[in-house]
Amino acid sequence: MEQFTRQQLQQYKNFVFIGEAGSGKTELALNMAMDCRNGQDKPVHFFDLDQTKPLYRSRDVRESIEQAGIVFHFAEQPADAPVAVGGVAEALQDSGSIVLMDVGGGDTGSRLIRIYSELLRQQCTKTFYVVNPYRPWSMDPSHIDETFSKVLRAAGLELRNLGILCNPNIGLSTTPEDVAEGIRRTIAMLGNVLPVEAAAAMRRLCRLVGNPCELPVLPLDLYMTYEWAED
Repeated sequence: MEQFTRQQLQQYKNFVFIGEAGSGKTELALNMAMDCRNGQDKPVHFFDLDQTKPLYRSRDVRESIEQAGIVFHFAEQPADAPVAVGGVAEALQDSGSIVLMDVGGGDTGSRLIRIYSELLRQQCTKTFYVVNPYRPWSMDPSHIDETFSKVLRAAGLELRNLGILCNPNIGLSTTPEDVAEGIRRTIAMLGNVLPVEAAAAMRRLCRLVGNPCELPVLPLDLYMTYEWAED
């Protein structure tokens, strides 16, 4: 993923990850944050903006992210009440820093960033819409279009500076064949409509997947793992 990140940093400084719940936004955002921290001196700010679920949030691995030298931002959430995270607008406008925003899933999660929509339309900001073709609402074009449209409207975002990342996985049991088939599905569904910029897969699978549809496959290190999900 390092080369992909370097290419993005040549044009953008802010990166927003949106998409359906469970698409893998958090893992992609964390991996990119780690890559942003390596090889350059700008401070990297990571914003956990997921207020839609109690588990699989980047704040669960906050300590390891901060140990890597990344400035981690989140807000404690009492009960189910969404809480605004401070410092977002300032970081987005700071030309001397890199910002990554891990947004909650679906249109519910994306509503929380609507207040920053004007800033997120800047030329220096890139939005990644993450698609996992094995998720219930990403299995055919009509489902993707419906979810995609709702998310963009809720966030107040436009198609400008937006790219698709394909993250075809079914958990720790994912095989290279699953990844390759997921990439083919995503390209077939979206390739003529929206730019699919890259796919992602667990690092141990990447060398076995090859290069389906000539789409680069980015290696992911898994941060969001829990003991009960490792069998």
